Amino acid sequence: MFDWDTSNEDKELKKVGMELMFLTPEKYSNQKGITAVELAKLVELPLDTVKKKLRILSGCNIIRVKGINPKYWKFDEYNFQRMDEEDPVYRLLCSFDDVDFDRYFSY
Repeated sequence: MFDWDTSNEDKELKKVGMELMFLTPEKYSNQKGITAVELAKLVELPLDTVKKKLRILSGCNIIRVKGINPKYWKFDEYNFQRMDEEDPVYRLLCSFDDVDFDRYFSY
């Protein structure tokens, strides 16, 4: 389905997916979601890389896109919870061993 190597953990995909997963509405510049440009700045990755990762996540139906230019991206918690637990993307995003939660939450 994707040109994604599941034998190695895709750290960039995980970074983009986790950022979207923990992104709160207060952090959006628009209520529809976040643009790929804004997301690329947040995760400190090249825009082309972020766009590729967004296509993978979109293909899994765990992120939604609204608009045309610019496109706004938003994590779809409902669809994520219904993913097959054996799906490599699901397993990647549920692997919290190396996640710095301080990045996403302020205590």
